[in-house]
Amino acid sequence: MNKDQVKGRIEEAKGKVKEAAGVILDDKEMEIEGNVQKNVGKVRKGFGDLKENIKDISDED
Repeated sequence: MNKDQVKGRIEEAKGKVKEAAGVILDDKEMEIEGNVQKNVGKVRKGFGDLKENIKDISDED
């Protein structure tokens, strides 16, 4: 697991919490902010997964 995967998962989790808090508190701005943060985390995690896959493929050669 590389740092992008870890940081992406952390960012995604923080975004989910913020989004849920926004729903509970009826704060649309916080909800949207959390949704964006969650999706940024997903993208970073995906980038880390891609890097890991490339590394695995290059190790096979």
